[in-house]
Amino acid sequence: MNTILWVDDEIDLLQPYIIYLKGKGYEVVTASNGEDAIEAFGHPHSTAGTAVDIVFLDENMPGMSGLETLQEIKRLHPEVPVVMITKSEEEHIMEQAIGEKIADYLIKPVNPSQILLCLKKHIHSRDIVSEQVQQNYRQEWSDISYMIDTASTIEEWQAVERTLSKWDIELENSSMRSMIDDQRAQANAAFSKWIAKNYESWFGSERPVMSQDVMKHAVFPLLDNGEKVLLCVIDNFRYDQWKTIQPLISEFYSVQTEEQYTSILPTATQYARNAIFAGLLPLQIQEMYPQYWVEEGDEESKNLHEKELVQTLLDRYRRRESFNYWKVNESDFCERVIGQLKGVQAPLSIVVLNFIDMLSHSRTESKMMRELANDEAAYRSLTLSWFRHSPTYELLRRAAELGFTLVLTTDHGTTRVKNAVQIIADKNTNTNIRYKVGKALNCNAKTVMTIEQPKRVGLPCPNVSSSYMFCTGNDFFAYPNQFNYYAQYYRNTFQHGGISLEEMIIPLVTLVPKSR
Repeated sequence: MNTILWVDDEIDLLQPYIIYLKGKGYEVVTASNGEDAIEAFGHPHSTAGTAVDIVFLDENMPGMSGLETLQEIKRLHPEVPVVMITKSEEEHIMEQAIGEKIADYLIKPVNPSQILLCLKKHIHSRDIVSEQVQQNYRQEWSDISYMIDTASTIEEWQAVERTLSKWDIELENSSMRSMIDDQRAQANAAFSKWIAKNYESWFGSERPVMSQDVMKHAVFPLLDNGEKVLLCVIDNFRYDQWKTIQPLISEFYSVQTEEQYTSILPTATQYARNAIFAGLLPLQIQEMYPQYWVEEGDEESKNLHEKELVQTLLDRYRRRESFNYWKVNESDFCERVIGQLKGVQAPLSIVVLNFIDMLSHSRTESKMMRELANDEAAYRSLTLSWFRHSPTYELLRRAAELGFTLVLTTDHGTTRVKNAVQIIADKNTNTNIRYKVGKALNCNAKTVMTIEQPKRVGLPCPNVSSSYMFCTGNDFFAYPNQFNYYAQYYRNTFQHGGISLEEMIIPLVTLVPKSR
C-alpha cells in the first residue's frame, strides 16, 4: 500500500478527497502545517516516522510556508516526490518551487481525477510503463521472429538489429529479459549462416556499404558541399550504445541521416579501421602500401599509420583537402583537442576515441569492472556515464558551437561471449579469441565460419596455406591447454573479431549543429 502525506492548513475540508483515495487503496497521512509534516516523516536515519511515497503540499500556509516546508522535506528526504498545490499562478512562485525540485504542481481547485492522475504519474509510472512495454513486446514477438526467419538482404538484417536493440533497451530491467536474449541468439545464428552464404559475393560488383566505403559514402559528399566536417570514430561502438547516448548528443546536434553499415571481417581494429581510413581492403593496403601494414605476428601496434592511410585515400581521389587527425586515449589529451578545435582551418578533422575499447579490455581483466558491467544493460549504462562525464561530451558540444558537421561512427562492435569452443592451431596463430588466422586450424564446432581463400575477400595471407576462422553468435575460441581456465576467464566478457549482428552492423550517423 502506498502512503500519501497531505499537508494543508485546511485539511478538514479535504476529507472527501481523503475518503476517495482510501477507497482507491492508498493510506493517507495528514498534517495541517509544515512543522507537523516534517514530524510525520521522522528523522531520516531513525526507524520512527512514516514511510511516505509522495507529498501533496499546500503552498500558502501560515507559519512555516509551503516553500519552506518543501526545502526541509527535500533536505531530509530528497527521494520523495512533492506535488505543490497552490491558488497562485505567479511566475516567481512556480520558478522557486521548480528550483527546489518539485515533482509537479496543481492549481486549486483540484478534482479527484487530477490527484489520481498525479499519483499514477509519480509513483506508479514505472510499473505502468513496464507492463505496457512487456505487452507491446509480446504482441511484436512473432513479428520479430518472422523478420529473422525471412531476412534475405543486408537491409533486412539492419532492420532486425535496430528492432532487437530497441527491445534490448526497453526490456533491460524486465522479467522478460530472457525472451529478448533468446531472440537475439536466434537472430545471430540465422545471420551467421546468411553471412557464410553471402559474404564472398560482396567482393564482386555489388555490395552494401562496408568499412572501405565509409569515407567515400559519408564524408566526401559533405566536403564537396563545402561543409566543415568532424569525423568521430568511437572504437567498439555498438548500435545500442549509439541509441543510449543519442539523447545527450541531441542537446546540441540534430540527426541528419542515421544509417548502419557493415564491418568487414575480421571485425577487429587492425582490419576494419585501417580499411575505413585507407578506403581499401586489408589485402590492398598490404600490396599498395606495405610500409603501413602490420602483420598479425608483428610486435608493433596495428594502428600506427592511420593518418598516413587517410592521406593515401585523399591522394588517390586527387582531393586537395587538408585534415587534422587525433587519436584520444586519455582525458587530458581530449581536453587539448577541445582547445585546438577553435583554430581549425582544415575542412576535415578526424578524432579516434578509444575509451569503449579500453572499457571492454579492462572489463575482461578487472573483477570490479566485470561486476560493474555484468550484462548489456550495465555495459550501456557505463557507456552513457562515460559520455556524460568525459571530455568527449564537451568535445562534441564545442564542435557543434563551431559549426562542424559531425559524422559519428565506429570500426566494429562487440558481443558478449558465453560459450568456449576448442581450437587447435600452431604457435604462430594470432591471439584474438573471436577469429584465428593461421595454418592447419582445426575446430570441430559446427558454428564456425572458415575462409579458405582469404584473397577472395580482400584479406592478406601470412602463409600460402593460411586460412581465417571466425566464431559466430556468442562463441569464443580456447586452446585445449588450460581450456577450462580460459573458458571461465573469458566467459561473459565483451569481445570482437567474429560474426554477429552487434559486431558487424554498426552505426553511421551524420549530425548537424542545432545552432546552424
